[in-house]
Amino acid sequence: MKFFHTADIHLGAMPDSSFPWGEKRKQEIWESFSRLIAEAEKEQIDLLLIAGDLFHRQPLLRELKELNYLFSKLSKTKVVIIAGNHDYLKKDSYYWSFEWEKNVTVLLSAECDHIEFPEFHTSVYGLSYHTREIAAACYDNLTPQVTDGMFNILLAHGGDEKHIPVDKRKLQISNFDYIALGHIHKPSELISNKAHYAGALEPLDKNDMGTHGFIAGSYEKGELSLTFRPWAVREYISLEITVTEQETDLSLSEKIKELIQNDGIENIYKIKIMGYRDEDILFETDRYSEYGNIVEVRDESSPAYDFKKLANQHQDDIVGQYIDRLYKSKMNKTEYKALYYGIQALLETKE
Repeated sequence: MKFFHTADIHLGAMPDSSFPWGEKRKQEIWESFSRLIAEAEKEQIDLLLIAGDLFHRQPLLRELKELNYLFSKLSKTKVVIIAGNHDYLKKDSYYWSFEWEKNVTVLLSAECDHIEFPEFHTSVYGLSYHTREIAAACYDNLTPQVTDGMFNILLAHGGDEKHIPVDKRKLQISNFDYIALGHIHKPSELISNKAHYAGALEPLDKNDMGTHGFIAGSYEKGELSLTFRPWAVREYISLEITVTEQETDLSLSEKIKELIQNDGIENIYKIKIMGYRDEDILFETDRYSEYGNIVEVRDESSPAYDFKKLANQHQDDIVGQYIDRLYKSKMNKTEYKALYYGIQALLETKE
């Protein structure tokens, strides 16, 4: 039996909406999921597991129809969905009455329900959110109804205090053969070869760092095999650049441009500038966006003061007195910081 495990698609979301690429990202999320459906058809997998937050908010009727069209392209694959905290089942949700393709099952109950697939000896268990938050540990004492000869999957969404807390120890001893988790956007292993977060299919904000994709699994002759497959169109990448007194705005600009070209101009970047720069140099961070998709620039660099020069310039005021008191030709890191931050504060006061 072959399956794909995905979660946190967030159809309808528009990451980085205030940036030029925001509208494109909204469409890319749909396109990424559409490619996943095409991959499932190409590989003729048996099950597509969607562990919550298929939508970013309550789905519109037209969106469900578009989604159902994608599912109609699957000639073999069965689809099982649960609603997460973002697309939870309100009383007037279109989830309740929508007529899905025959190969699609949405586990609508707030209590654990399941569906059996006798053709490949598999059962899928799960429940849907009916409220935005669930503090109860709903998965702690669940157990499959039939274990002999059946491959049992738990489809689950949660993992923090407000969204179904997960007890790793209790899941470890459960009789589920695989636990397909959603809610945490970073792909991760909770229990080796048993419980995994697929992570978001596409990164959704600047904190969704690293590779995103889905889990491809197979269960043959009692052996479970899992592989994470990178899938996202783009990644958020953090660039940390340490400058020295020799750095100029132009040289830093060239570095940033080169790093973005090397890591991929399609990706989205958070840039952090650290270190000590020449006190006469200023970095024009606003124009770095012309080199790529930059969502954030934090200039945490500091001017590298020439203490002797400053002492001469301020020999008749408190700045000069402060330097005379603390400056040494050789200073450890703590002494340097004390001198540096003190001078910075005094100079700002004088301004």
